[in-house]
Amino acid sequence: MATNFNDIADRLWNAADKLRANTPLRASEYSVPVLGLIFLKFADQKFTAVDRVLRERVRQSEGRMTLSPARYKAEGAIYLDEQARYGYLRRLSTGLDTALNNAMKLIERDNPESLAGALPTNGYSTLDNSTLRALLATFDGVPLDVEGDLFGKIYEYFLGKFALAEGQRGGEFFTPTSIVKLIVEIIEPFHGLIFDPACGSGGMFVQSAQFVQRHRRDPSEEVSLYGQEKTTETVRLCKMNLAVHGLSGDVQSANSYYEDPYGSTNRFDFVMANPPFNVDGVDKSRLLDPKQRFPFDPPRTDNANYLWIQLFYSALKETGRAGFVMPNSASDARSSEQEIRRKIIQRRVVDVVVSVSSNFFFTVTLPCTLWFFDKGKRQSERGDKVLFIDARHLYKQIDRAHREFTPDLVEFLANIVRLYRGEAPESEQGSSALMQVHFPEGIYADIPGLCKVATLAKIEAQGWSLNPGRYVGVTERAAVDFDFKEKLEELHEELTLLNDEAHELEEKIDENMARLLDEMGD
Repeated sequence: MATNFNDIADRLWNAADKLRANTPLRASEYSVPVLGLIFLKFADQKFTAVDRVLRERVRQSEGRMTLSPARYKAEGAIYLDEQARYGYLRRLSTGLDTALNNAMKLIERDNPESLAGALPTNGYSTLDNSTLRALLATFDGVPLDVEGDLFGKIYEYFLGKFALAEGQRGGEFFTPTSIVKLIVEIIEPFHGLIFDPACGSGGMFVQSAQFVQRHRRDPSEEVSLYGQEKTTETVRLCKMNLAVHGLSGDVQSANSYYEDPYGSTNRFDFVMANPPFNVDGVDKSRLLDPKQRFPFDPPRTDNANYLWIQLFYSALKETGRAGFVMPNSASDARSSEQEIRRKIIQRRVVDVVVSVSSNFFFTVTLPCTLWFFDKGKRQSERGDKVLFIDARHLYKQIDRAHREFTPDLVEFLANIVRLYRGEAPESEQGSSALMQVHFPEGIYADIPGLCKVATLAKIEAQGWSLNPGRYVGVTERAAVDFDFKEKLEELHEELTLLNDEAHELEEKIDENMARLLDEMGD
């Protein structure tokens, strides 16, 4: 690749962010139109290249061949009307808000199969003409020799930057890329139907497709993508994200608690998600098809974590795999949630659980846990076992408040799972040194402070806990290397859990007292 990605992305972001300072818009209001322009520049660059080829074919055909939108699409381009071309818009001096809105409408009109409802067709009315001209000039600075994949990376880079700027709302549409990559590497979505019922901007889909490509396969032939997202603007972000990565999928606006547009029960080969944590206020009387989609019954506590867990479980085929993010509190939750967890564990589908350090997410500083289901393992030798990995000490510090997994760490953690499953480890991302230190024989082994395979009997003895720390133990160094801030955060999360349990007990006492008084009255 002739052009350095970091240089391009940093330059584009700095220019766009400076322009936002001259507007009254919040990051959330600015993000969609800006991402729309990145999409438009990508589409125009691809269209221009295909147009050059097709016009040469027309010339050589001596009138036997004519141009049509279908010919452009057959070459992998998004068809662009003249008024939707980047050059046309760059030449305008006034009325850019109307012209850009119209351009987005024309693109949706001419490419309904992939982009219907995807673009910000009214997204430019809040930006003044001078800002729009400057933004168009900024993105016109993307070098002509960049590959299509670089546009996808630029789009993801901007998604991450906007998520960071938007704080809490940013976490609703963006999951840190290194977390997504680890989920994908562990569930290995080589072939089949992929479902994300809280799909945000589509990062799980993009990384799944890239996983398939890295293993020398064509994503368009191997996987089909299905997503739900309750926020319409986020659905647009997702569809544009897929488009700039050359992907297509069925993404719909739907509230996963109450709607199921795909008839998801037992349908999907892979489910992956980063659902919102600890949501309260879900109307359980409105839950759609509860016996099928929530087969272990809704939890009594006013917390949606175990609704999401059951949605993921029920959507899997009998050989399906799932990977998803949960707050640490879900691993040890008591009462009705513990009972649901017991039933799921006893179904022998829990395959791997990974603890992740604090500060990986833009919205919460607390550590989280990655859960992995594998319905296909039930009749294997792993049927009554679960692999626990404590990765809280593995990360790269990006800045004071944020951490990530580097590519070699993602590969290393996924390789632990591969060894546990009897699969060959990978080394393309540079994990060989870590593998040599921890698994010199090339076979799985329990390592204190890192990984442990526990039987269901051991898990039952631990109160059906799925907290890796209960099984993995600690190394001597880890016992000394004490992080007070992280420990305080964990204690606060435990206090929140105890408060929830106390509230649930109060409700049960109130119910029992009311029933007792009714009986005494009779």
